[in-house]
Amino acid sequence: MTLFAFVAARGGDGHGRVAGALLKIFLALLLFAPSSGARADGPTPEVVVSRPLARTIPRWDEYTGRFEPLKQVEVRARVSGALEKINFTDGQFVKAGEVLFVIDQRPFQIAVDSARAELIRAQAQAAMSARDYGRAQEMTQGRTITVRDVDQRKASSEIAKAQVLSAEAALRNAELNLEWTQVRAPISGRVSDRRVDPGNLVQGGQAGATLLTTIVTLEPIHFVFDASEADYIRYARAAEGRKGMSGQLKNSVSVRLADETEWTRSGVMDFLDNQINRRSGTIRGRAIFDNKDHFLTPGTFGRLRLFGGDVSALLIPDAAVVSDQTSKTVLAVSDDNKVVARSVTLGPIHRGLRVIQSGLDAKDRIVIGGLANPMVRPGATVQPKEGEIKEAPGAVSDR
Repeated sequence: MTLFAFVAARGGDGHGRVAGALLKIFLALLLFAPSSGARADGPTPEVVVSRPLARTIPRWDEYTGRFEPLKQVEVRARVSGALEKINFTDGQFVKAGEVLFVIDQRPFQIAVDSARAELIRAQAQAAMSARDYGRAQEMTQGRTITVRDVDQRKASSEIAKAQVLSAEAALRNAELNLEWTQVRAPISGRVSDRRVDPGNLVQGGQAGATLLTTIVTLEPIHFVFDASEADYIRYARAAEGRKGMSGQLKNSVSVRLADETEWTRSGVMDFLDNQINRRSGTIRGRAIFDNKDHFLTPGTFGRLRLFGGDVSALLIPDAAVVSDQTSKTVLAVSDDNKVVARSVTLGPIHRGLRVIQSGLDAKDRIVIGGLANPMVRPGATVQPKEGEIKEAPGAVSDR
């Protein structure tokens, strides 16, 4: 039912009077409201346009990895016994050869004394056997002793010499076990916490030995990462005709931690694995960094930046990029001055301008000014004004 029909139907009662008042208001709005043609006849918005800058820029590839020590040692006991003393503080730096743990030495000192006594006995027996053999040789000249007896005394002398050698070896073994009661640091670095307290019995030997602590080196330090097969092939192509791959070329790299924005930590590549992982399709690379302040700790994650060669790119002001929840868009002006949207893929910032990896052509006229006007939207007709995109003086490339 229309408003007029409603008024006609209800005009005879109080409801009709209300409807009549509403009708008058509606007519007044129609009278004074601007027409659609008047709204469409507003001024054409002006925008500043420019073609993207075409430049050859360095490509930086980034990889996520973690720091690892050059050397890592598990300190274990080589002999069994009661742990008597600990000579370090948890987490301190130690030098190679420092005594870290002391195991009760008394049983091993007794073993050394016993082995030394056995050596003295064997040496005395060997001397006696040597003299007997010498007398037997003299008696053969007078034929007062048989050849068999001479051979027996010679054999006894040789056996006694062998017993001396065995006793000497046993003494060295006992002395070595006594030396192993002092567990020393095999490398210089930062020691972890103690895993066993004094008074506990520790197990030594080749298998099942008690873990006492660990030591890692901090200066220098490695950074290990995985690169894709596609990146490996690209680097291999670039390295054709040159000396080796990036791991052998000592290429410079930079790394930054999770809370850092600048690439201030510099290092070099020092290793590239000899095969691609069949499951992940990646190859392992490694760089080495100085760590004189010992700030970098094994296990810390970081981002590594590696030079990937020079590439051609289009540069536009970062303010010309329009963002929404799903994509990045740049507004361009067509030949008939219509605004069109270009979905783009962004690259890093280079000299104050945003690198566009895909979605734009060098001939596109990009809107770099006037984007704040709500009338500048896809499909709208605009009045373009030529502008210029300039690189920031002294700016450097970044991510």
